[in-house]
Amino acid sequence: MEENDFVSIWLEESGNPAIEELAQLNLDVARKTEKILAEQGLSPNDLAISLDINPDEINRWLTGRHTFSAKIIKEIADTFA
Repeated sequence: MEENDFVSIWLEESGNPAIEELAQLNLDVARKTEKILAEQGLSPNDLAISLDINPDEINRWLTGRHTFSAKIIKEIADTFA
């Protein structure tokens, strides 16, 4: 994941601590998801197929351009379980 992704740039400009915390949690979920995919030898496209979601949406999550919902986090966790 790039250091200067959209979320990081926006946070730098806005500086809202509550939003910064939520964005950081979202990026943490993205990093953990990427790590698990790598450990299991899977690609983001494999995850998209498992969740029946457009691969572009997975890419947006993993690059910090779209937030994870609680529902999708549960679905991802269930996929990896």
